[in-house]
Amino acid sequence: MRTDIFARLDREPEPPKIETPRMSRHRIALFGGTLAFYLAIVVAVLVSSWLVALDWKVMLFRPYQQWPELHAFLDYYVVLGQRGPTAVMVASWLGWRSWRQHTLRPLLTLGTSLLLLNLSVGAVKLGLGRLGPHYATQIGSAELYAGGDIFPSGHTANAVVTWGILAYLATTPRARRYLSALSAFVSLGVGLTTVYIGTHWLSDVLLGWAAGLLILLALPWFEPLITRTEVWILSVREQWRDRRRLRESVPAAPVTPEPVLLPQALGGGSESAHEAAGRGPASGTAGHPGAAARARAHPAHPVRPERTPPAPAGSRRPPHSDRSPRSSAGPSRPVTGGPVAP
Repeated sequence: MRTDIFARLDREPEPPKIETPRMSRHRIALFGGTLAFYLAIVVAVLVSSWLVALDWKVMLFRPYQQWPELHAFLDYYVVLGQRGPTAVMVASWLGWRSWRQHTLRPLLTLGTSLLLLNLSVGAVKLGLGRLGPHYATQIGSAELYAGGDIFPSGHTANAVVTWGILAYLATTPRARRYLSALSAFVSLGVGLTTVYIGTHWLSDVLLGWAAGLLILLALPWFEPLITRTEVWILSVREQWRDRRRLRESVPAAPVTPEPVLLPQALGGGSESAHEAAGRGPASGTAGHPGAAARARAHPAHPVRPERTPPAPAGSRRPPHSDRSPRSSAGPSRPVTGGPVAP
């Protein structure tokens, strides 16, 4: 007997009616507050304020030396913020949801969020060029415009977006609350782990949290574009299916065999061969007088008609009546250089 757990694994008969998030006043207020926090961190690092001094204090404290027993576990835990493994895991789950609910919205939303993450975070990383703690050259310096790429923290921002997209796409308020708590715990842990290992400053992590949260809060503005993209992809798929059905329904035209014209020499040669095969036994018997005697001497071995008799050993040149046969008594040819008979 099937239970409700296994029944939920089946594909739904039709796409469910899921209400997409909208830019409410509450969401707009959160977006504005997060943006102000984002800009404040950038300015604090640019002017080398107390936040940069705090970065150096945490870095010189060296948490990985204070608690070395956590290092082995946190080396694996930080993978939850790497873009490749997390994108594969979340895309697999959202791909199954897309198949089950007959909609491409989960995958398209994930792709949109990752694209926004790469553009926004990547531009700030390359623009400010901050070096990490392991490559710092001057104590108290912000290490900006030195060719680095660690501000903001990509691990932290990716953890916020990748795991937060599950809460954004939740279909029930209860699931949304649980997934929001889970994504917040994972993203906070990944950010603090990068500080513990020493790959990021504390300000990098703070800006990474703000950058990822801004992308999640701004996703409702991109919902119309996601809907139009889904409609276009599904229409292209239906057109392709219609063309394939049309090709399969049209019967194939019968192929009429074309006559093969053989060369005249080839045809004549085969006819001559048949005629020669028909005349072969008679001519062979007449040309060899000893053949009849051999046939009489061996009556138990009749000549097989299906085999072509051997060709006559004599000359095939026809006799000439105007020539006299040569005889041994005739005049001999003169020897070169000898006397000529009178």
